[in-house]
Amino acid sequence: MSRIGPRLKIVRRLGIQLPGLTSKDAERRPYPPGQHGQSTGRRKKISLYRKRLEAKQAVRFHYGVSEAQLRRSFASASRLPGRTADSLFMLLESRLDNVIFRLGFSRTIPAARQLVVHGHVRINGMRVDRPGFRVRTGQIISVDPRLAENVHVQQQVAKGPQVRMPDWLALDPDAPLTGRMIAPPTRASVPLTVDDSAIVEYYAM
Repeated sequence: MSRIGPRLKIVRRLGIQLPGLTSKDAERRPYPPGQHGQSTGRRKKISLYRKRLEAKQAVRFHYGVSEAQLRRSFASASRLPGRTADSLFMLLESRLDNVIFRLGFSRTIPAARQLVVHGHVRINGMRVDRPGFRVRTGQIISVDPRLAENVHVQQQVAKGPQVRMPDWLALDPDAPLTGRMIAPPTRASVPLTVDDSAIVEYYAM
């Protein structure tokens, strides 16, 4: 997606942690950015439209997708059986850049996207350079082993995932920077606290 500006300001503006966007939090300044941020720390009652918009924006910024990409994902989710919100998160969690992030191979989803577009990621041994590639159950995800010598990658792998690795992914104990999707993603594993119904209502308006 295009540049989105200072990431911490987005977190402060939305008032929610976005681990996919940044590992930083707003604890030191838990109020909106701007000249009058502190004076508006106790936010006025927000409109229903704003509530829906901010829920949608939180998802968009967390996964690092454009409005057009999110709208297409929602359209696809609405055609799948079951709850539309659950299907939407299943599709977003299946994105290759998110899978790299959830496996702990990158600090954020934008960092994972960089690995993908630079051709460092393989699916079942074949190079894939599309961050939005949908990973499917049973597929093996690996990062070029030469990156294991990169100090930044070493530090990230040593730290482990920024958020708890979901049970639908598993690391290969015998191969560095390699994992597998062992089941479809679930809504319960999404590290984002957001009102699902508000997102559905936003796109239904």
